[in-house]
Amino acid sequence: MKFDLTEQGIRDLNRFLHSPHSKESVIEVENPSGSHNVAVGALQHSQVMVNGHVGYYCAAMNQHAEITVNGNAGPGLAENMMSGMVHVRGNASQYCGATAHGGLLVVEGNASSRCGISLKGMDIIVGGSIGHMSAFMAQTGRLVVCGDAAESMGDSIYEARIYVRGKVASLGTDCIEKPIEKEHLEELKELLDRAQFNHSATEFKRYGSARRLYNFDVDNARLY
Repeated sequence: MKFDLTEQGIRDLNRFLHSPHSKESVIEVENPSGSHNVAVGALQHSQVMVNGHVGYYCAAMNQHAEITVNGNAGPGLAENMMSGMVHVRGNASQYCGATAHGGLLVVEGNASSRCGISLKGMDIIVGGSIGHMSAFMAQTGRLVVCGDAAESMGDSIYEARIYVRGKVASLGTDCIEKPIEKEHLEELKELLDRAQFNHSATEFKRYGSARRLYNFDVDNARLY
């Protein structure tokens, strides 16, 4: 099935993706032309191919659908996603995967600032680099970065795991480098395989919470 957004509106597309009629469907979306809210709130096990660049909140609140964007994505990509998969062939703007609870987000290019902010269970794999304040207050889930990470990565992180292959400009409050054990190498290899990236898991470093902020300690007051 095809939706040409020069002829049919975003609401028509999203209404179809919300309905039982989209179950097991293959949907091609033509001429998105940077439109906002493309494929928001998809509820069924469907395959959605978006051919072009998208604006704000593409694939937000996704549930079950497999959504591929053959282009770049604006801010809020896959925000509050619950399950399913989102794959962007280009770059993603700010706060992609914000507050997301589950599923897999793959960005082949770079992701801008605040990638995975307040992450709650999703797996995010970025083929390039990420911007500043990524994984801020990330609670659980995994963020894999095949390139570099900008300043203040993992600030106030909880129990999310971060793997970075390149350089980290600086770590945020209470985020530290941690040993990478056999179990971490195994889960990292699985994630890279799912994203179809060929990097070796041994090339990555692991980062996570130092757990100094879980309970109030006056000696850490300046960190809160």
